[in-house]
Amino acid sequence: MSGWQSKEEFKARVREWAQKLDVNVQVISMRVMKNKWASYTKNSGLLIFNLEVLDMDKAVGDYVIVHELMHSIAPNHGKLWKSLMRAHLGDYEKLEAELGKRGAQEAQRHSLLPS
Repeated sequence: MSGWQSKEEFKARVREWAQKLDVNVQVISMRVMKNKWASYTKNSGLLIFNLEVLDMDKAVGDYVIVHELMHSIAPNHGKLWKSLMRAHLGDYEKLEAELGKRGAQEAQRHSLLPS
């Protein structure tokens, strides 16, 4: 798989997942975020994604989307959250590890971690 073609394509995928997971998403926003890949506010239905997600493989992008949407159902990364992630993405840990590698590379590039 390759990266996303546009913000619109990515946002359409977010809406697909939100509908599938029955999560209320009112606004999907994208902006530069230094420390997070995404943020969701359940009360307002505001979902914000880091613009760097657009450059990711679509499978990793799906992980970021589902990860954030799952927090409307399970607020932490406990057993319920892990079970739901596995139910929807299978072996999600591989995608999580890939995202972690990317995060470390980005942090190093932005001098947040020592070389």
